[in-house]
Amino acid sequence: MEAAPPQGTDELTFRDAVEADAPALVELIHSAYRGEASRGGWTTEADLLGGGRTDAADVRKVISTPGSRLLTVERHGELIACCQLEHRAEAAYFGMFAVRPGSQGGGLGRRVLAEAERSARESWGVREMHMTVISVRDELIAWYERRGYRRTGELSPFPYGDQRFGIPLRDDLAFELLVKDLG
Repeated sequence: MEAAPPQGTDELTFRDAVEADAPALVELIHSAYRGEASRGGWTTEADLLGGGRTDAADVRKVISTPGSRLLTVERHGELIACCQLEHRAEAAYFGMFAVRPGSQGGGLGRRVLAEAERSARESWGVREMHMTVISVRDELIAWYERRGYRRTGELSPFPYGDQRFGIPLRDDLAFELLVKDLG
């Protein structure tokens, strides 16, 4: 799937990931959230969580599960962003969102989110987009609120002890459900 012609020379290509993309996607996701490289962007979780953010098996599962897609974004052939979309009845779930740190802060994330919302609405006819965000990520939640998402106050516990989600550096982590009406 190709994006609409972009403004200016900032050409982006949107496509569904394939299993061969898994190693590059793991590296991209990790670079956006964990370790020193993530500090080059504003989405880092390095002060909240250590360890990995995902692994190749989890990425391949998202790619191969029916009703699930991992949307990749390339600029001039370079993988610079991705996001997961999962069809869940009347809603779509948005997750695994990553933008390469050097590409953050210039509107790319906003464009990827808008394309994900458009694609979910048109492909599945969903009326809402759901996501979960670590509740102490105030700056990130505010970014989503500026894009029409609302906090629900519905919290789910952080899976302490399950290193697939990382190694917590704080004891006050939980996930909050954010919802947007896609009308």
